[in-house]
Amino acid sequence: MEKYPHYLERLQNATRKYWDKAALNSIGGESFTYGQMATQIEKFHLVFEALGVKKGDKIALHARNGARWGMSYLAVNTYEAVIVPILADFTPESAAFLTNHSDSIILFTNEDKWKAMDIARMPKIRLVIDVDTWGALYSASEEVAATYARMEALFAEKWPNGYGPDDVVFPTDNWDDLSTVNYTSGSTGDPKGVMLTYRNFSSNVDFSQRHVPAGDKMVSMLPMAHMYGLVIEFIYPLCNGTAIYWLGKAPTPATLLKAFADVKPYLLITVPLVMEKIYKSKIKPTLDKPAVKLALKVPGLNKIIYKKVKDGLVQAFGGNVQEFIMGGAALNPEVERVFKKINFPYLVGYGMTEACPLLAYEHWTKYVPGSCGKAVDCATVRIDSEDPEHIAGEIQAKGENITIGYYKNPEASANAFTEDGYLRTGDLGVMDKEGNIFIKGRSKSMILTANGQNVYPEELEAIINNQPYVGESVAVDRAGKIVALVYLDKDAIKRDRLDDEAVADIPEKVRVGANRKLPAYSQIAKVEVVLVPFEKTPKMSIKRFLYK
Repeated sequence: MEKYPHYLERLQNATRKYWDKAALNSIGGESFTYGQMATQIEKFHLVFEALGVKKGDKIALHARNGARWGMSYLAVNTYEAVIVPILADFTPESAAFLTNHSDSIILFTNEDKWKAMDIARMPKIRLVIDVDTWGALYSASEEVAATYARMEALFAEKWPNGYGPDDVVFPTDNWDDLSTVNYTSGSTGDPKGVMLTYRNFSSNVDFSQRHVPAGDKMVSMLPMAHMYGLVIEFIYPLCNGTAIYWLGKAPTPATLLKAFADVKPYLLITVPLVMEKIYKSKIKPTLDKPAVKLALKVPGLNKIIYKKVKDGLVQAFGGNVQEFIMGGAALNPEVERVFKKINFPYLVGYGMTEACPLLAYEHWTKYVPGSCGKAVDCATVRIDSEDPEHIAGEIQAKGENITIGYYKNPEASANAFTEDGYLRTGDLGVMDKEGNIFIKGRSKSMILTANGQNVYPEELEAIINNQPYVGESVAVDRAGKIVALVYLDKDAIKRDRLDDEAVADIPEKVRVGANRKLPAYSQIAKVEVVLVPFEKTPKMSIKRFLYK
């Protein structure tokens, strides 16, 4: 007997209970109730069966976020075929390569994406389905086309009296079977398809149901083919009876704020970069006004000002958000100090695809600034160091949520685990007596200085990013000297009407200002301006390996 419910049992129960309630919604587009979602899932099950799709067969999903993305995912997942979600931002070449590498026999995609893909690179594909219409974009044979065209007829034959809540039955005797293969990057070199089981998902959904707030509506902004968005913005809330609202296209600040005002979500899942930008554009200018600075020195009055700032911020997100969860990177310490002062309900968590995705979380009321929370209770997390409290070591994890390895990549699978079965995260950190985890950086990006000091570029960048007119930065090691690559904040430069001479002075001012706050061993030798924003991963962390 398992110690917690299977996530598909939770989803089945929510579907029955909330049959007529909104489930999957594309903002400005279509909406589907739990009942409509379940009915469409059943139609796909019948056509998969007629096509001879077996349990364990792979089906790829390469499409933009939206209500029909959600139904496509769940149709495959509840049929017990293995779903292969491929990021919508991957190039057509990468998407075709990964579809083929995963041995997928069916592909769900958008028509425009399909037109840019080469079927010759995907010889195993028998059927391509348009996520936006459910129409067939490609069939390997007339027989496949004819079978798929019978979807509605198959449904009418099986359910002549209609399909209702009690007819929804999802399989749950599959805890250790493969559920999902999720590729961590679009590189075609040595692809890492993380293999995740139904147990991996169930443990994380169970943890989230017990610890993360529950509510009525959720705005989903993250890529769905990424575990962070998939589990925390889609599967766990859907198992609660929550209505999910997707921003179809890449969100602008205006469309985002309108979506929050309309939907009024109970929870916000985001990345530190977004909150740092809001802090720089909205909060910092207010708190830096001379009159406000004076007022903040008056006991009592400062509390009123901080409360007003916090209320304004919560209101900007619709007014109902109980908790702001950030992940993917550390939050800038200056931003964190202000968030704590205004009692903003935020926390920074920690996770990775291989942990489906959660490794650490703490409710905002107990969250310790600078940390990424405590280990989730479905995993054991340790620091590989002789003094885990004071000397950084690799963060390693073992538990119900941890991957079983990489698809068709035994070498990477073997290298991912220690001899006693712990996943090597590649992240360095320390852990205090209470179990709070503090990430120092990626082991790959750590800089070892000439005098033997370990320097974590993330810590330098937090200080550099606080300097005036800095948008974002990357610290790199050049022949033992630390160089800061900086992308300037164009909006701030325009706002303050800086002339060319003043702009030319920024790099040296940034270097001097940052060095005042840095220890002698990690002083910045030079600041170089880059002309375009740094390239980012889907979770909005900078692709450091591109910068030298």
